[in-house]
Parts: sequence; structure tokens; C-alpha cells
Amino acid sequence: MAGGFGGGGGEAIAGRAEQYEGKITGYFILACIVGSFGGSLFGYDLGVSSGVTAMDDFLIKFFPEVYARKSAHLHETDYCKYDNQVLTLFTSSLYFAGLVSTFAASHLTRRRGRRATIMVGAVSFFLGGAVNAAAANVAMLIAGRLLLGVGIGFGNQAVPLYLSEIAPYNIRGAVNQLFQLTTCLGILVADVINYFTDKIHPWGWRLSLGLAMGPATAIFVGALFLPETPNSLVEMGRLEEARRVLEKVRGTRKVDAEFEDLREASEAARAVRGTFRSLLAARNRPQLIIGALGIPAFQQLSGMNSILFYSPVIFQSLGFGNSAALYSSIITGSMLVVGALVSMVVVDRLGRRFLFIEAGIQMISSMVVVAVILALKFGHGEELSKGVGTVLVVAICLFVVAYGWSWGPLGWLVPSELFPLEMRSAGQSVVVCVNLFWTAAVAQCFLAAMCHLRWGVFILFAALIVVMSIFVILLLPETKQVPIEEIWMLFDKHWYWKRIVRKDPKYQGHHHHQMAAMPTAAAAAAKSGSSEV
Repeated sequence: MAGGFGGGGGEAIAGRAEQYEGKITGYFILACIVGSFGGSLFGYDLGVSSGVTAMDDFLIKFFPEVYARKSAHLHETDYCKYDNQVLTLFTSSLYFAGLVSTFAASHLTRRRGRRATIMVGAVSFFLGGAVNAAAANVAMLIAGRLLLGVGIGFGNQAVPLYLSEIAPYNIRGAVNQLFQLTTCLGILVADVINYFTDKIHPWGWRLSLGLAMGPATAIFVGALFLPETPNSLVEMGRLEEARRVLEKVRGTRKVDAEFEDLREASEAARAVRGTFRSLLAARNRPQLIIGALGIPAFQQLSGMNSILFYSPVIFQSLGFGNSAALYSSIITGSMLVVGALVSMVVVDRLGRRFLFIEAGIQMISSMVVVAVILALKFGHGEELSKGVGTVLVVAICLFVVAYGWSWGPLGWLVPSELFPLEMRSAGQSVVVCVNLFWTAAVAQCFLAAMCHLRWGVFILFAALIVVMSIFVILLLPETKQVPIEEIWMLFDKHWYWKRIVRKDPKYQGHHHHQMAAMPTAAAAAAKSGSSEV
């Protein structure tokens, strides 16, 4: 799939990349493990909030009217059982907080580095877990959620950047996807914990919410031993230190080529003022449209989070009963982990585009099956037969596993690869902001949509996935095996983007200088656009 629409494989787009050296060191592995733990915060919270909102003890204490409605309709398959805007605000307040805090995180990431941002996020998340576990009223619940949201805003801003920058370019896809893998593991762990705490009356939900303090502590302590990324140190002007870290992480003294690329990218970055404003320049239009706006929005509009948030509700509405609902979340959580593992293995071989397109077809088919079953069999007050229920569960699993190897991990990987250094932290802020905005919007609207559109909500998501897949086919070049500081060359040769980026007067001068610095054969290949278009 290398190339497709003007993608071009890594061969033709080689600057100094073939001169990069290094091996996988223990230091690098530690950096990956601690860095990727940031994802577990996000995942744990997603999983816990969906389970806790289905627990009777929690509903009796904070949302008695929802509990009353649920009890009244216990044996009915009713689409409107959980449609309560305050209950939904409990879920989505977190995302609104994350959305606002990501701009502060961007500033911190640029000034103080990726590592400091991860640590601040861990502290905020710890405090949020503590407030939630002790909550005596809805106001305390929401305050705790807001603190968790700030933690997630900072973590999601810094962790994907950290992983993309610390990784050798040829395995960058797999390393960055540790973020998605730990997110999925966080969801799965939360589902298992909910399954057990649901049996502890009346305070099991407090334990579920409070255990979020565990991963937050682990990340903070781990981050004390983490190196800052060489890219970030160069950006802050600490060149000696950057080189030392690069040698240590790569396990070799021969890092001249990679260090030179970093230094040049940093000089280009310093020449650019007004980072958020320069996102709007024509030369950065592809990164803005694909990375900052398109992919993070589509990641949420795929309908996955709706299935995650509300799989307990969907399964409970199917008449599976309380613990069967949490059991169902464990199944979907496991599917996500399987998807993430598959993606890590194949993403640097098959490429990003292949995974997006294949999963698109699988997800559309699954959504249509779910919609058809619900249209024919659901909402008439009777429980579904075993056979029909099984087909529904299998369709949901196929949907989740496809998301798990495509939009889930690639929604964070691809944007973190696309931006040039001068706007990487600003770009990542917009990514997190757009992502959390759509997460909150979908969370806030889904139950109401499910109540009014009924099975049509799944047809709506299927239609959105068709649009997303066409977007990828037409506009996204293949980024596998391309060093992060040379991604811009892909747009220079893309059938559509080249018309836009070449119009920018600054684009010519900025990149002519970088072309000149490249080894002659590679520069010639890049100039002639000899990759397949």
C-alpha cells in the first residue's frame, strides 16, 4: 500500500535517514514503558466512568430519578432509560476540562519539555481520583472529574509526542501505539475492577473511582527517572544535553546524522514566530486539515466511544442484567487490546493507510448489522433470543477489534508524526482539543440520540465511517518508515497537497535549505518526486 495516492514509500524520501544508527537500549525501553503509562490514565477513566454510571449504589446516591426509571423498566428493552443530561455531564465534564487545559499543556510542553507536562498531568489526575472517591454530592463528583480532565489534557498532549520523538523512525509506529495499548489495558483493568466492586455495597463505586490514584502515582515516580526527548532539549537550546540523551537512548556515539536533522529542524522552528498562527499557513495546510482537524474528529465520530461508554447500557438494555453488562464491557475491552496488539505488529509493515481502509470496511459492515438487528428485534419490550443476542455481540466485537487496530491507535500516531518541530506542541494541542471536543459532544448527545433515533444512530455512524474512509484514501500519504523530520516531503509530492503547499512563499525558502543539506542522491530523488504518485 506504500504510495497509493501520492504516498510514496520511504525509499525515495530519504534525507539523512539511511545514516541514522542505534539499537534498542534498556534506557529507551524504560522511557517507552513510563511514557506509555500515560495512556492507562485515559483508559482507566473511560472504563471506570462507563461502569460506575451503571451501578445501582452510585445511581441511588447521586441520580435517584435515573435509578427509579431504570428499576421501573428493568425488564424492558428501552432506548431512553439512561437519558439524563446531568448523568451525561458527569461523563463529559472531564472532556471539557481536558479540552481547555490542553492549551496550558502546549505552553508547558514547549517551554519545560514533554516530561514535565506528563508529571503535572499525573498530579492533577491523582487529586481528581481522591476527590471522586470521597464525593459526598454531585458538585464534588463534577469537581473530581474536572481535575481528572486536566490530567488527561496534559497527558494526551505530551505522551504521544514523547513516544514519537524518542522512537527510532523505523519502529515509530509500534512505539507510539504503546499509548493506545495502555489506554486499552486501562479500560480492561477498569472493567474487571468494576465487575468486582459492583458486588461491594454500598461503597464499591468509591473504590473504582479512587483506584485511579494508583497509575497516577506510578507515572509521576517513573517520570522522575525519564530522559527528556532530544527534540525537546534541542528546542530549548540545550544542545550538549540533547546529544548526550540521544547517544544514551540510541546506545551509540554515532548519532551525527540524526542530531543534525534535529538541529536543523530546531533552527527552522526558531525562525517561525506565532506558532498557533503558523498552523494556518498554506505550507502547513495538510497537517492542519488531516492531523489537527480531520483525524481526531473522525476518531470520535466513528461511534466507538459511544459503544465503549454505553456498552454496559446497550447490553443491559438487551436484558443481560447488571453484572452481565459489566461482563460485556470486559469482552469489548479485550477486543480493544487484541486490536492494539495486532496494530503494533503490522503498522510499520502494512502501513497506516492499509489499516484505515481495511478497518473502515469492517466497521461499516458491523454497524449495519447492529442497526438491522435493533430495527427488527429491539424496543418491543421482549428480550432478544440467544441467537440474535449472539450475532449482536459478535458484530459489536468485530467493530471494536477493527477500531482497535485502526482509528484507535492511528488517531494518535498519525497526527503526532505529521507536524514539523516548530509547531509540534501547538499542533498536538489542537489535536487533543479537537479530540476531546468531539468526545464530549458525542458523550453528551449519544444517549439523547439513542433515545430519539433509536437504531438509526448506528446507521448514522456507518455513514460517517464511509466519509472518514474516503478522506483517508484521498488525502493521507503513507508515513511508515519516513523519519519524523522529513515527513513534509510527502506533501510536496502528494497529488493534491503539492498544489497548496508550493503556493506558500516561505515553503520554498525553508525547504530549499533543507534539501540542500541532504545527501545528493536522496535530494535528487525527493526533488524529482520519483516515488509513485
